[in-house]
Amino acid sequence: MDKLKAVFFGTPEFSVPCLDILYKSEFVEVIHVVTMPDRPAGRGKKLQSPPVAVFAKDNNLPLTQTANINEENELLNTLKEADFFLVIAFAQFLSSKVLNIPKIACFNIHTSLLPKYRGAAPIQYALLNGDKTTGVSIQKMVKKMDAGDIVFSKEIEIDENETSNTLFKKLEQEAAISLDEFLHQIKNNTFECAPQSEQNVSFAPTIKKSDGFIDFKNESAINIKNKFRAYYPWPGIYFYLNNLRIKVHGISISQQELKAGEIDLSMGNLIIGTKDGAVHLKEVQLDGKKTCSDIDLLRGLKNKYDHFEVTNG
Repeated sequence: MDKLKAVFFGTPEFSVPCLDILYKSEFVEVIHVVTMPDRPAGRGKKLQSPPVAVFAKDNNLPLTQTANINEENELLNTLKEADFFLVIAFAQFLSSKVLNIPKIACFNIHTSLLPKYRGAAPIQYALLNGDKTTGVSIQKMVKKMDAGDIVFSKEIEIDENETSNTLFKKLEQEAAISLDEFLHQIKNNTFECAPQSEQNVSFAPTIKKSDGFIDFKNESAINIKNKFRAYYPWPGIYFYLNNLRIKVHGISISQQELKAGEIDLSMGNLIIGTKDGAVHLKEVQLDGKKTCSDIDLLRGLKNKYDHFEVTNG
């Protein structure tokens, strides 16, 4: 049997395990890898290749780095022999012209149970909303974002104290495992297409730094804890104490009964009331300083302030 010819589209480290699965498959030939251009990184701002490009170079796979695949007409003409395209965390929209090239289809791996959380940040939104489960969906791509027929899905549980950092890693591996299963369905032509329910669609737009601001008066304790889980390690959550910007690195829900924005330092801890309940901010970081315990932070600040209040910056 001739091998299935695949073209892979992806960029970050998150995409690499799936590319590795394709590369090692006995019945798939990766005929091309497409990723984003090198970008300046680190203090020296030296050009650095995306992890997918590094993998392709290390394994002598044909590689193209482009800021807009839709304009690469010469390359696209060479990809017409492909049986399927696979896209995961590519960071570019594919035009109809590109989607119509492969003989079978263009498939996208998305880290939610579609139609829930279409968009750029499904992992963060699952945590933000306190979901107990999430998963991996493989969809047959159409021009509308994340709206194609589902051809494979797998549900996983979200641990109570999971953060985006750990959930990303878990879903990175689950995506690769799901792809390995789905490849056999492509090979045997046994996959089925299930249309998404438009009535159950929700969205997960791009996260901004400003999203991490804690609004104690309008957010509940559980909302703030979930925000921490969703935004750790980036962009993180923060608030202002006496106009000092403080980032939170550790949080728990307190049993203290406080008014929204009220601060309790009686036990040497930093406990702040919310719209509903209170939170203990256990590990914190003052701008420009190292992460420390709330006790150490308050010990240092008490030499400068005799009163503490939540401010707006």
